[in-house]
Amino acid sequence: MDIIQTLARELGESAQHVENVVRLLDEGNTIPFIARYCGK
Repeated sequence: MDIIQTLARELGESAQHVENVVRLLDEGNTIPFIARYCGK
């Protein structure tokens, strides 16, 4: 089972969107940064 696909399904988002957020977190970006500058 792929965690990206599972998260995408549970969150109702595209797998690409989830993968991008995971990548940003891996790069050290904070959740407030992602929410403010990369959010919908």
